[in-house]
Amino acid sequence: MNGLAIGFDFEPLLELLAVAALVGSVPLLVWQWRHRHDATARRLRALTVLAAFLTFDLILIGALTRLTDSGLGCPDWPGCYGSASPLGARDEIHAAQTAMPTGPVTHGKAWMEMLHRYLAGGVGFLLVALAIMSWWVWWRRRRDARGDRGDRGVEISPWWATLSLIWILVQGLFGAWTVTMKLFPAIVTSHLLLAFGLLVLLAWQAESYEPRPLSGSAGLRAAVGGFTLLVIAQIALGGWVSTNYAVLACQDFPTCQGQWLPPTDFDHGFTLWRELGRGAQGGYLPFEALTAIHLAHRVGAMIVFVALLALAAALWRHGAGDPAGEGRRWARRLLAVGAWQLASGLSNVVLGWPLVAALAHTGGAAALLLMCSIVLARLRAGTRTCVIETTRHSVGLMTVSSK
Repeated sequence: MNGLAIGFDFEPLLELLAVAALVGSVPLLVWQWRHRHDATARRLRALTVLAAFLTFDLILIGALTRLTDSGLGCPDWPGCYGSASPLGARDEIHAAQTAMPTGPVTHGKAWMEMLHRYLAGGVGFLLVALAIMSWWVWWRRRRDARGDRGDRGVEISPWWATLSLIWILVQGLFGAWTVTMKLFPAIVTSHLLLAFGLLVLLAWQAESYEPRPLSGSAGLRAAVGGFTLLVIAQIALGGWVSTNYAVLACQDFPTCQGQWLPPTDFDHGFTLWRELGRGAQGGYLPFEALTAIHLAHRVGAMIVFVALLALAAALWRHGAGDPAGEGRRWARRLLAVGAWQLASGLSNVVLGWPLVAALAHTGGAAALLLMCSIVLARLRAGTRTCVIETTRHSVGLMTVSSK
């Protein structure tokens, strides 16, 4: 537990904040120029989508950092051996690399880790700008009691942007603990899940600025919500596989180690609070524990894939009565991403965990969760639209009858 409180070097913090502002200001200026004539709600939506896009990239860069064993390329935080970049720490990095040429600290790994931190800081800078702008718009509307050109009736709440900002600060804290606690699996997995959670928050926020209602029954909404929870659980299992380096515990498919039921140790494998490579009692993590972790993710993938087929069928049936065909379009998208995940997941196993396949699998998981979030937000918007129209219709009938 001491790792939570020690190991932080705040001396280069101001320099890193300056780098984060520089990284974030470039896309911010592009956004400002491209959307300078748009209505307020559309400008906010565009900035939110930009932040979501960079968050997606951040997830992939984080996965690349983990997959290349670069998480401890700079073994302190927030800087690299007390410097804002590996350039200022080249002597320390050279000494560590000389002592352990295949160890966790090399010049390449240090740059990989710091690039991940720079991009995270840039996303944080965008979210600060988004929060400030959201509160400014909210205050101005309360003061003027009128909407801007082109976005009357669009509800703009500053709390979405505020929650996103708080969320990334918490995520950054877990990122710091990832380093100071030496890749503690529970911390690394939590850091990953928080990144996916931020992507969901930004998707919902973007949909709130420009609602695109999707009609659907209560059963369909419940199905999408339940499937989203399944996807989150499977992402958590996938993160647990990756952070424990259990991908190659089974190198064949559909069997594992040439058996349908190889020896497993779920007790050690799913002891959450333990060091990397250590078991429940502090000894080395047995190989059977890695097998248990891998098989749990494999079984979870089967459940999610069957649920995806069922949800796609439900959306397809729903789309039969929709002239716009939105339900069927989303069904096709879900099936495409599901096929992508199946192919990339199998490639990780039978091809020996190639870097491209591993990144593709992480990106597919992010895309699948993002799509579920958008569909859920649009179904919710469709429900609200239906309620409003029903209310207006009822009020109109009451008015006519009273006359």
